[in-house]
Amino acid sequence: MRRESRPGVLTVADARTRQLAVLGSPIAHSRSPLLHAAAYGVLGLDWGYTRFECREEGLARLLHAAGPEWLGYSLTMPLKRVAFELASGRDAVATATGAVNTLRRDPEEPGRWLGWNTDVGGLVRALGEQGFAGVERALVLGGGATATSGVAALAALGARSVAILVRNPARAEEPLALATEAGLDASVATLDSLDEAAVGADLVLSTLPGTASSAVPASEATRASVPLFDVAYDPWPSPLAASWVAAGGRAESGLPMLVHQALLQVRIFVHGDASAELPDEDAVLEAMLAAVS
Repeated sequence: MRRESRPGVLTVADARTRQLAVLGSPIAHSRSPLLHAAAYGVLGLDWGYTRFECREEGLARLLHAAGPEWLGYSLTMPLKRVAFELASGRDAVATATGAVNTLRRDPEEPGRWLGWNTDVGGLVRALGEQGFAGVERALVLGGGATATSGVAALAALGARSVAILVRNPARAEEPLALATEAGLDASVATLDSLDEAAVGADLVLSTLPGTASSAVPASEATRASVPLFDVAYDPWPSPLAASWVAAGGRAESGLPMLVHQALLQVRIFVHGDASAELPDEDAVLEAMLAAVS
C-alpha cells in the first residue's frame, strides 16, 4: 500500500451508515452478499452489503458518485484491472499482480479509494486446506487477472514451475511476467497442448469462466491423474470439473477460495488492514462457510 492507514475497528454507531457492495458483470449469481452478511452478523455490525451490475466503463462514475455512507466494494470480473488503475494506493499483492478486487474509501481523503488483492491470499488458504501446499509443478488455465493471482499464489506455496495455457498466447503476458519475477520456471502454451504440458504436473488450476471451460481438451488419462482446482463455483460442477470427475479424477471447487478471500475483505473493511485478525475470527469464518455450504 503506498499510503499507510489504520483507522481501527469501526463502532456499531458508525455502522448504521456503512454500506458495501460487490460489483461486476454478470453479478446476479454472486454469493458475496451471503458471505458478508454472515460475517457482519457475528461481528455485531449492522452494515448493508448488496450487489450491483457494473462494467469497466461505469466504475469510475460509480465511485465518484458514492455518498459518504459507502465504505467499500468487492470487485469481480471484469473490473479488477480498471479498479487497479483507479485506486490511489495499493497493497503489495495488488501491485505485483496488477489487479484489485477490494476497494475501501481512503479515511484521510474520502474522495479517493485504496485497493487490495485478496484473491491471492484466499487461494493460498484454500489450496493449503485441500493439501496442495506442496505443489511443485502446476498448470494455470487462462491469462486474466485471476490467472495472475493464481501464479502469485502458487509461488507463495513454493511451486517451482508453472505452465500458463491460453487460447491466445498474447493473453499470458502478465501472469508470465509475474512468474518470471517470482523466480518460477515459466512457460506459455495453447490450451490444445494441455496433455503434453500436464506430464509430471501436480495440479491444474483453472481460472477460466465456467462456460468457457467446456471446450478445454484434456485426455481421460490427464483428467484421471492430475488434480483440478477450478476457481469456478456456480454452477458446480463446472463443465471442466464434471469431465474430470467422469474420468475418475479429483476436482475441487473454488468456493473455499471465495470464502477465504471474502474473509480478508472483511478484515479490510473493518480494520483497513488485511493482516489484522477479526474479533472471534474462527466464529466469523464458520458462519461464512455455513452461509454458502
